[in-house]
Amino acid sequence: MSDSGRRKPPLVADRRKTKTKAKPEAKPRKTRKRAPAKPRGGNILTRGVFGLFRWVWRIIWGVGWRLTAVVLLLVGLATGYVYATLPDVSALLDGRARGSVTLLDRDSDVFAWRGDQFGGAVNAGTVSKHLRNAVIATEDRRFYMHPGIDPIGIASAVRINLSEGRGPLSGHGGSTLTQQTAKLLCLGTEYVEAEWDSEADFVADCRRGSLARKGKEAIYALAMEAKYSKEEILSVYLNRAYLGGGAYGAEAAAQRYFGKSAAQLNPSEGAMLAGLLTAPSTLAPTSNIERSQNRASVVIGLMRDQGYLTQTEAALALANPAELSEAAERQAGGYFADWVMSSGPEFFTRDTTEDVIIRTTLDQRIQRAAEAGLAAIFDEKVREGSKAQAAVVVMSADGAVRAMVGGRQTKVSGAFNRATQANRQTGSSFKPFVYATALELGYSSQDTVVDEPYCLNIAGSGQWCPSNYDNRFHGRVTLAKALEKSYNIPAVKVAESVGLDLVRKVASDFGIKSDLAAGPALALGASESTLLEMTGAFAGILNGGSSVKPYGLVELKLLGQNEAVMGAGGGIGERVIREDAARELTWMMSRVIESGTGSRAKLPGREAAGKTGTTQAARDAWFLGFTADYVAGVWMGYDDNTPLTGVTGGGLPTEIWHEVMVRVHEGLPATPLPMTQPQVRTVQPAPQPQQQVQGQPQNNQGRQGDQGWQGNQRRQDNREGPITNILRKLLGG
Repeated sequence: MSDSGRRKPPLVADRRKTKTKAKPEAKPRKTRKRAPAKPRGGNILTRGVFGLFRWVWRIIWGVGWRLTAVVLLLVGLATGYVYATLPDVSALLDGRARGSVTLLDRDSDVFAWRGDQFGGAVNAGTVSKHLRNAVIATEDRRFYMHPGIDPIGIASAVRINLSEGRGPLSGHGGSTLTQQTAKLLCLGTEYVEAEWDSEADFVADCRRGSLARKGKEAIYALAMEAKYSKEEILSVYLNRAYLGGGAYGAEAAAQRYFGKSAAQLNPSEGAMLAGLLTAPSTLAPTSNIERSQNRASVVIGLMRDQGYLTQTEAALALANPAELSEAAERQAGGYFADWVMSSGPEFFTRDTTEDVIIRTTLDQRIQRAAEAGLAAIFDEKVREGSKAQAAVVVMSADGAVRAMVGGRQTKVSGAFNRATQANRQTGSSFKPFVYATALELGYSSQDTVVDEPYCLNIAGSGQWCPSNYDNRFHGRVTLAKALEKSYNIPAVKVAESVGLDLVRKVASDFGIKSDLAAGPALALGASESTLLEMTGAFAGILNGGSSVKPYGLVELKLLGQNEAVMGAGGGIGERVIREDAARELTWMMSRVIESGTGSRAKLPGREAAGKTGTTQAARDAWFLGFTADYVAGVWMGYDDNTPLTGVTGGGLPTEIWHEVMVRVHEGLPATPLPMTQPQVRTVQPAPQPQQQVQGQPQNNQGRQGDQGWQGNQRRQDNREGPITNILRKLLGG
C-alpha cells in the first residue's frame, strides 16, 4: 500500500513558522518639528547686566580661592615656624619676672606675702574639677571644640560690640582660652629689663589689642594647638594667670585666699578664682570680699547653665559663698610686713628674682591685741569722722618687734606707715633721756631742783622762757617728782647742768638717730623722731641700760634651701648707762603711771613704767612705756599737723596704750619691773621763787638755794659708770 497519497504533517519548524504572524510593515517615523526658541526674559540691557555679574563673579571666585589658598599657605608657614620655636610645655609654667617673698611669724606660720607669689606648678588634670570647669565656663565654653581660634566666638563678640555702640574690635574680643594663653606668654617674648622702662610697660605692650597683634596672637594660638594638647594649654593658663593679691597661678591664689591646695577647692572657691580673671586687682577678695562673692555667683550660674553643676549643687554653692582663710582674713601685720620688706636688701625683698622665705619676730596674737586696742579707743572715744591718726609699736626688751600698727586702717599694704615713716616732735616723752644722763653722772632721783621762772638768751633767737603745762611754778622738787609730773623748767635746768651735748649723746646711743635739737628746747622734745626709734630707746631702759636696734627680720632663706642667706640685723647693742642708773630711772618712770601724768595707763595687778608726751599746740601726743615683758609706744596726731583738740599724751594715747597692753598680757603671769627704789631723803623746804634770770645759761649747781643739786654734783666722782668718763670729756671736764 502506497502512502504517497497521504498528506505529511508539517514539521515543527514549519508549525512555528506558520503560527508566527508576519510583522506589519513599519510606518515611516514622523519627524517632530522643533518649536521655535522662545526669546529670553528681559531686554538686552538686563541680559548685559547679568552677564557682567557672572563675569565679575568668575573673576572674584578665581582670584578669591587663589588668594585664600595663598593666605592659608602663609598662615600655615607662619604657624609652622612658631610651632618650631615653641619650647617644652614645662618651661612655660612659671613666667614671673620677679620672685615671691613669704613672711613667717615667730612661730613659723605664714602671715603675709609680697612680690609675685607662685605656689608651684599645677596640672589641669590634678587641680579641682570645679576650678577647671569654672575657668572653661567663664573664659571659653567651646575650648575643646576649636583649633585655637573660634569664628563663632569672634562673630558673637563683634555683634555684641556693635550692639553696644562700640567698634567691632573694641570691647569683647572673642579670644579663646588658647589666645589668652598666648597673650600671657607675650607671644614668646621674654622680659628683658634693659629694654624696658619697667615691667609694667612690658606687660602693657603684651596686652595691646591692635589688629596686627590679634593676627599674631591667632597664629601663635594655632601653633600651640598643634604643639600641645588641650590639657597642656589649660595647664599653662592655670599657672600663668594673675589672680590678684600678688598671686600668679591657681596654686598661689588658692593658698593665698583659702589656705588650701588648688586640688581641694570646692565649687564656690573655684568659681571665685575663675571670676577674678576679668579684673584680678579689683575683684581680689582681700580687697573686697563681697564684690568677689557677687562675681563668683555669676560664674556659678554659668557652670549650672553649661552642665558643670546640677541645680542642687549650684544652689548649695550660692548658699555657701567662698570665704577667706583665717590668715587672709586677718592680713596680719600689713605695716609690719612692709617694714620688714623695706629693711632687707632689695635684691632679696623688693626686687628679688628668687622665691624667698623670711622668718620674722611678729607675734600674731600681739598684733591682734594692738589692732583691737587701737580700734576700741577710736570707736568709743573719738568723734565719728575724725581724721586723727595713730600708730602703735610693741617690742621685746631686745628690740624684737612683736606688733606694728601704722595707722587706723590696719588691713592695708603699701600704705604710709606712721610708726616708721613719720618723723614727729617727741615732746615730754624725751625727758627720760635727760634724767638718764643725770643718773649716769651720779645724780639721784631724790636730788632736788627748783621749779621757778627761768629764762635763757638763745643766740640768734633772743630770750626764751620755758613754762610748765599748767603755767604754774612748784618750787623745790625732786628729780623723780619733776619727771612724774612732767615739769618743763626742771627738765631744762637739768639738761643745762649736765650738758646738752651729753644729753644728745645718751639719746643717740639709745637709738634716737634723728637730728636732735642743738638748743635747750632739746630737753622738752623739740627734736623729731619716729615711734619705732622712741620705742626702741625705751626698750634700752627696760633691758638695763643697753642700746637696742629694733628688728623684725630673723632669718632669710631661698625657697628649697636649708642654709640662711642672712640672719637678724638688730638686737641688743652696747651699754649706754649703768644698770643701777637704768633701774632707778625705771622706778622714776613707774611713778609717772602710779601717780603722775600717765595714771590712765595703770594696769591691774601689774607693774608698769612710762612717760607721756605732748608737743607745742598739741600737734603730737605720745605715750611710751613698758612692763617686765614688753615695751609699747603710741603716737597720735594729724598727718597735716593740725592740732589735736583736747588731747594730750596723758589722755587718749595713754588709754590706747592701756587697752593694747591689757590685751597683750592676757594669760601672762605678773612679773615685777627691774627697778630700784632709792632711799628717800628729806627734801628741804622750797625757797621763794626767784626772779627771772637774764644772760647766759647757768648751771643749777651754781645757783643759790639749790643745795641738794649742788651737793650731788660733788658726789658724782665717786659714782661714775662705764661710759661716764667719755661723757665727761664731751663737757671738757
